[in-house]
Amino acid sequence: MTMQALLLDRELSYRTDRPIPKPEAGEALIEMRLAGICATDLELAHGYAGFTGILGHEFVGQVVEVADANDRHWLGSRVVGSINIGCRQCPTCLTTGPSHCPTRRVLGIRAKDGAFADFFTLPVANLFRLPDHVADEAAVFAEPLAAALRVVEQLQDLPRGEVGVLGPGRLGLLIGRVLALAGHRVTMLGRNETSLTQPRRWGLQAGLAAEFPESGFSCVVDASGTASGFAAALRLLRAQGCLVLKSTFVADHPIDLSPLVVKEIRLLGSRCGRFEPALDRLSAGDIAVETLIDGVFPLSAGTAAFATAARPGVRKILLKR
Repeated sequence: MTMQALLLDRELSYRTDRPIPKPEAGEALIEMRLAGICATDLELAHGYAGFTGILGHEFVGQVVEVADANDRHWLGSRVVGSINIGCRQCPTCLTTGPSHCPTRRVLGIRAKDGAFADFFTLPVANLFRLPDHVADEAAVFAEPLAAALRVVEQLQDLPRGEVGVLGPGRLGLLIGRVLALAGHRVTMLGRNETSLTQPRRWGLQAGLAAEFPESGFSCVVDASGTASGFAAALRLLRAQGCLVLKSTFVADHPIDLSPLVVKEIRLLGSRCGRFEPALDRLSAGDIAVETLIDGVFPLSAGTAAFATAARPGVRKILLKR
């Protein structure tokens, strides 16, 4: 039997001839209900990380098959899932978890077919059941919300203060909101006035990055997804400030890193986060994630969905079966 999928093999294409995967030991077969296109997916389609396979790592699905009899209680469950799959044997996996396992696979990003398909597999250990009152349209934000909350964890030892968030888009808005909920004074920084509309609707301070003076922030989170955003973050940071780099992007031109040395900037890379606090936030309903949805496309229109998601100012585009 075959299924629909969005396959990246140098170019992105819609296919109907992909085999339905069989869950291996410890895995579940998941039927995709809803999946989100993020900036990383767009960068992967442009060659970032050299990935080949089925894209997609933000999802809501339903477990339809399990490999092990002991996991049958998962059948029929509506789930989301963490995306890093570690070896579970190395010191990293045994101490801090699979996110930095040297041999990890990552759903739809690294050596593991993803969720932009009728069906996909993921270890049962990666799954989280969803509360009945959390709709699919909210639950699909679990992975990016977990990534946003990772920034809060990384900054928890710093004094609460002024934080600039560059890039008020899909992920940047979530970062700004959770930082504000954690007590930081957040300013969302955009390239044009249109990009500032949604942050202001969410009650966040917002302004044009180009209009802020040099060295105005002690902490900047770069969620712009661009090399120019990274350069802007370095300009906005004061000496000995903290730069949280949340962007993954393909740089077309050399990047000047000398300000990191001259200003003695503390640089923090930030990637995935824990799902438990993200699901708590979604369950509480204190982040209006559904207002970020700008369109829902069937898988059969997946290439058009990617084109729409790549347009300036577009927030979250979703795919459904």
